[in-house]
Amino acid sequence: MRTSDNGIQFIKHFEGVRYRPYRDVAGLWTIGVGHLIEGGKQLPDGYNKTFTSTEIDALLKNDLLRFEIGLSRLLPKLSFRQNEYDALISFVFNLGLGTLQRSTLRQSLLRNDKKQASEALLKYCYAGGKIIKGLQTRRLAEHNLFLSV
Repeated sequence: MRTSDNGIQFIKHFEGVRYRPYRDVAGLWTIGVGHLIEGGKQLPDGYNKTFTSTEIDALLKNDLLRFEIGLSRLLPKLSFRQNEYDALISFVFNLGLGTLQRSTLRQSLLRNDKKQASEALLKYCYAGGKIIKGLQTRRLAEHNLFLSV
């Protein structure tokens, strides 16, 4: 299964799109839709430019492929509706495959309890022990996307 165009737009909405390299909150060089540039420690030659939409979309699709493969490995033999899949890809794009691997979300999905899984999405809105409004908004949107038809 692949991320739909709707899922890609969903991720772009929450991640934002940057056409020039920038340092993320961790100080690492990043471009596009949260794409880490070659380890992020320094800006390589050829990256100090304005990227085109086509270049940004190619980087995003390549990054999404890694998450799509990871999701299929962590949740083998499970089938999803497109909206459920897109919500899960958004989750792992934002929080990483490691977070999914050890999550109550994954445990619920492996038990085929999609209702509980949709509720588990809402729990991942903390950073530094505090609820972060932006994460809360994103998790609610993922929850709603997961449950949509």
